[in-house]
Amino acid sequence: MVLGTASVVGAATLVLGGVPAYAAAPHSTPASHQHDDSLRDLGAEYGLRIGTAVSPAGLQDPEYREIIAEEFSSVTAENEMKWETLEPVRGEYNWGPADELVEFAKENHQLVRGHVLLWQNQLPAWLTEGVADGTIGTEELREILRQHVYNVVSHFKGDIWHWDVVNEAFVDDWETGDFESGIHPERFWVQHLGPEILADVFRWAHDADPKAVLFYNDYAIEHMGQKSDALYAWVQEQLAAGVPIEGIGFQTHLSTEYGFPGGFQENMQRFADLGLDIALTEVDVRTFVDSPETQEPLTPALQQQQEDYWRQTIEACLAVRECVSYTVWGVSDEQSWVPGWFTGMGSALLWDENLERKPQYYVVQDVLETADAKHRTGRGAGRN
Repeated sequence: MVLGTASVVGAATLVLGGVPAYAAAPHSTPASHQHDDSLRDLGAEYGLRIGTAVSPAGLQDPEYREIIAEEFSSVTAENEMKWETLEPVRGEYNWGPADELVEFAKENHQLVRGHVLLWQNQLPAWLTEGVADGTIGTEELREILRQHVYNVVSHFKGDIWHWDVVNEAFVDDWETGDFESGIHPERFWVQHLGPEILADVFRWAHDADPKAVLFYNDYAIEHMGQKSDALYAWVQEQLAAGVPIEGIGFQTHLSTEYGFPGGFQENMQRFADLGLDIALTEVDVRTFVDSPETQEPLTPALQQQQEDYWRQTIEACLAVRECVSYTVWGVSDEQSWVPGWFTGMGSALLWDENLERKPQYYVVQDVLETADAKHRTGRGAGRN
């Protein structure tokens, strides 16, 4: 997903509360020791980019800026490349904040994940209102979208490693109804332009920047199930038709309220076996906490479960050679979107509200430090 810190983007993951428990049981162990190496340096030993979502406004904080520069080798704009932020007034693009992040990445030898080209949320009011009142018809809407994709991808051409091209277009496992293709018929773009628009956006993005790696990105596809199966079948069809889909983004918003996704590694691998890159794009692990301010897990068992989920996500990524990117959705709990959307939950990230490293950080660091040597070979940093 593409979650902002307190924005409508959280709406899609809200429905995760209805997901049945997954099959796998926790088996976590605390981090055995702490290391001096940064996450980005440890990830580099595997050809794995360790990333985070960034708000350019937050870069004004020297401590926050230093953590991002030292610990991460890729960055994702949390909101600044979404349509409502880029073009709040029709025909007037606001490139400044996104350009600032790109420049920061260049200064710190980081890659940039572009986020996002087609999504039903965080669209500018002039667009949604125009469609609603009939002043923007179907043909014009398609042309507006096509031009937007070309404008955005061309503006950042050469600066973006991965683009999340299509985001959250498939029906969730817990939804009921006749969803034969798995593509949700009531999501904005499919509702107005038909399911074929998803392939068109990939083609337009590729035309605008042939070197950027193009991803489909979604939540709750980590486990084997109806949604991931439908996506898998659709991707196979699109690849056979020559649609330039080159990667799958597993958002990986997890919660201790549910079991760890069953078959996570195997699910990533089956997509990788189609010739695709794999990325964990928005990793966080929420749990029940004492308050939104301090965000301390309510019990040691919940803390242990969080640590185990972090361990399993990074281990699964390392085990799939095509997993080239592991992005955490934010730096500190103080900035996390979780408390604003899930009552009573938080502690979802690797740093606390005071920008102190949490046990979860050391779990990820420990896995990267001690993983089997076989994971250190045969993996590149993606198609670029």
